[in-house]
Amino acid sequence: MLKSHVIQQLQDQLGQDVLAFLPELILCGAIVLMLLMRLFRAFDRLHLGAVAFALSAVALGVAVGQWRGDFGLVPPDDNLGGRLDIFTGLLVYDNFTVFMRIFLLTFAVLFVVLTRLTGIPDREDSADFYTLLLGATLGMCVMASANHLLMVFVGVEMASLPSYALAGFLKGRRKSSEASLKYVVYGGGASGIMLYGISLLAGKFGTGSLPALAEKYVTALQPTGGAFAVDPVLLLGTMFLLVGLAFKLSAVPFHFWCPDVFEGASAEVAGFLSVASKGAALALTGRIIFTLGGLDGAVRAAVAPEKWLAVADYLLPTLAVLAAVTATFGNLAAYRQTNLKRLLAYSTIAHAGYMIMALAPLTRDGVAAVLFYLIAYLFTNLGAFAAVAFLRNQTGSEDLSDMRGLVRRSPVLTITLAVFLLSLLGIPPLAGFAAKFQVFRVLYDGGLYYNQNGHPGLGNVLYGLLVIGGLNTVVSVLYYLKVLKVTILETTLDEVEGRETEPLPTPGKASLYVVLMALVILAVGVLWDPLANVSAQGVARFRAAPGAKVEAMARMDAEVRP
Repeated sequence: MLKSHVIQQLQDQLGQDVLAFLPELILCGAIVLMLLMRLFRAFDRLHLGAVAFALSAVALGVAVGQWRGDFGLVPPDDNLGGRLDIFTGLLVYDNFTVFMRIFLLTFAVLFVVLTRLTGIPDREDSADFYTLLLGATLGMCVMASANHLLMVFVGVEMASLPSYALAGFLKGRRKSSEASLKYVVYGGGASGIMLYGISLLAGKFGTGSLPALAEKYVTALQPTGGAFAVDPVLLLGTMFLLVGLAFKLSAVPFHFWCPDVFEGASAEVAGFLSVASKGAALALTGRIIFTLGGLDGAVRAAVAPEKWLAVADYLLPTLAVLAAVTATFGNLAAYRQTNLKRLLAYSTIAHAGYMIMALAPLTRDGVAAVLFYLIAYLFTNLGAFAAVAFLRNQTGSEDLSDMRGLVRRSPVLTITLAVFLLSLLGIPPLAGFAAKFQVFRVLYDGGLYYNQNGHPGLGNVLYGLLVIGGLNTVVSVLYYLKVLKVTILETTLDEVEGRETEPLPTPGKASLYVVLMALVILAVGVLWDPLANVSAQGVARFRAAPGAKVEAMARMDAEVRP
């Protein structure tokens, strides 16, 4: 009787886990289906983009249903915002996980549409390309839901290995092959360092579970004899883990792969690496940092509240320095670029710095600001790379020097590219302005909180980071407006010599794609409250933390102080 009861419990648990993991299982089915279709002659003439689109859309629909609570997986009155450990605690199902699934699958659907419009890949290579795409997306979903150091590494590798192949997918192009090789070599080195850090942390604490690790981690940081004495094993393990995450984020000084890979890969793949890869890396970084930092309410309750402040003393300055250096270098290096993909690569590095800024205060509002930023970034950056891809098909070039006076030859693509670049710059009323405003507000409110609660050093760090973020926004004007100056204000050689320039034929579907993306950016910039509310829901589980809103200071201080 006992044996049958245990078996029934296991079956029930497995059924619940499968429901929680359903979007990823649909992606797995899509990958297997496309590989099997390659074996039959009847599908030789079929472009598998339609299959990838349909199954990605189904997975997205399931994820939206999970967000709405249609599957009844988490009690609606759970005051942690909903949490379910699945597959014996290796993964976690919560609002944050589902939000990132929707983000990644929305991007996958839009990306498949883009590749069908640009013609990369062709019919012959479609199965391989979309298998790699969905495989990388699957790994990114695992990264967002990782609850164990083992799954952290598995998720990173699942996302990275297909990305290496996608970077070199343009056959016969030396730059593409070189980009892929560089990505593999640097990525393998970063993964090895990260795995070593994971082994140090798991070996020291005897567990790989992030919640259990957090309890022991914060205890190890407590002062002994009136002074902080951090174990070198703990320091090295944390540092090596952050190196792996910084590589995925292309944060300085681990950014060196990004410009070369973006230039060598197709514009479509560069957009994929810029948006989806960064989003997954930020999700994983946020989950690890805020689990170790005690922002997870369930973890925080296991340790005395005041002890979590020791984590802020170490993590906050580290993240602040990383964010400041990354944003500054990305913006300064972008100005000298003449290739649009390299320019957008350095812009990607700079925006990674802005998003790390939001994580630095170690607040729930900071995580919500990152989620908001990611949504705005999805449409803005994907739109920018889409415009570059369409212009490449028209002009045969991605160099800025070949884009002179382009507004007179291809007005729709040029104007929408201007909208995307102005949004990246942060000009109102576009989505980029709303995203940066959220980040800067989090820095200001976080600095105010720490100053009012006896930590002026941490507060001043955040104020300094706010100033650096503002200055970087001013610096970024130089290279974004340089692109607009070349494409709109400059004249071509033909015009100088009095010859008429032929207009470039733009396919109607391509124009519709970029126009719709631009309209979304405008809508989010004007009406950002609904998206801000959704972003706040995405971090509902991360509830017990020093808050960023001034009106909530007293309540949150009671949670932090004994």
